[in-house]
Amino acid sequence: MRTGRSGRRSGTAIPAPSSGERHRRPTTCAAVPPCRRGDDRDNQNNGETTMRLFRIIALATFTAIITTPAAADKYPSKNIKIIVSTSAGGITDLGARLIGAHMQAMTGETVVIDNRAGGGGNIALEACAKSPPDGYTLCFANTGNVVINPFLHKQLSYSPLTDLAPVAPLGTVPLFIVVNGNLPVKTLQDFIAYAKREKASYGSAGAGTTPHLAADDFARRARLDIVHVPYRGSTPATMAVLAGDVPMTFVSIGQHQGLVQQGKLKVLAIADTKRASYLPDVPTFEEQGFPGFLAGTWFALFAPAGTPQAIIDQINGHVRDFVQSPAAKKHFDTSFLAPMVMTAAEFGALVQADAAKWKKIVEESGIKQR
Repeated sequence: MRTGRSGRRSGTAIPAPSSGERHRRPTTCAAVPPCRRGDDRDNQNNGETTMRLFRIIALATFTAIITTPAAADKYPSKNIKIIVSTSAGGITDLGARLIGAHMQAMTGETVVIDNRAGGGGNIALEACAKSPPDGYTLCFANTGNVVINPFLHKQLSYSPLTDLAPVAPLGTVPLFIVVNGNLPVKTLQDFIAYAKREKASYGSAGAGTTPHLAADDFARRARLDIVHVPYRGSTPATMAVLAGDVPMTFVSIGQHQGLVQQGKLKVLAIADTKRASYLPDVPTFEEQGFPGFLAGTWFALFAPAGTPQAIIDQINGHVRDFVQSPAAKKHFDTSFLAPMVMTAAEFGALVQADAAKWKKIVEESGIKQR
């Protein structure tokens, strides 16, 4: 069986079972001695032979039916829905729409985007997890929704780590530590010395968010006694830094690039394995004495647990094709998104590793479960 560019499966018909040699009834009793014309045993044997032949034909027919590709449901054969963990606008929503448009082009079936914001993504992911595992309901989520939420909430009616099947990542955005442009610091060590001297604070996009947990992890590693000031989102936290209310926060660079170019924000480090091509002069945390300090947000597609592996692999192929396409590069560059190309199994392993990492960070942060 092959899958064409349209995503529909095509197969070849299984040849009908051969009739074999015809059963030849003897014309005389002498052909199969001993035989007696009119004997009841002759009639009984013929009846048993006929029944055995009937059973063989019936079994062969049933086997052909259940193994013929044409009898299997073709995927996809109707609309596909992608439930998004955020409202319209923003990188999570954009990622879902990019993948949806590509899948629609490849399969010929309509892909519907269903934004269900709220509950830190739990509303969307719960709806996805409790949908039929048939490949027609998927969800698009980010790191915090999947591998951080389980450790922030005491009672969830589902588990993102067991009730959802990782399908494919789109890309990742690293976090940066930024400070007010007028702050008299140039490096992480400069800021650590300043924070210890001034008993500084830091802002975040909200308690339990990736920027908050990253900043908290940094403060512990740097042995800083620093006060956390949560805001309702990344933009208010950044505005607080600009206003001088707090000296530092963690952000993805995206919408802050202009502020960096204007000198209003100063970038001290990137929490990634290497420097960013769009900020080549900004060193990594590891370069400045914090080995293995990585923090960022990936954006990815998930399906209800139990979705057939063949369907997951087919969708994963569509996503990987898109991520490596020239069309995707344009969107990635403008969104400061680093592409991720992984099989479903590879991404599943990353999800589990990230869950273990963020569980430890949440526990060390002392955040009380809600």
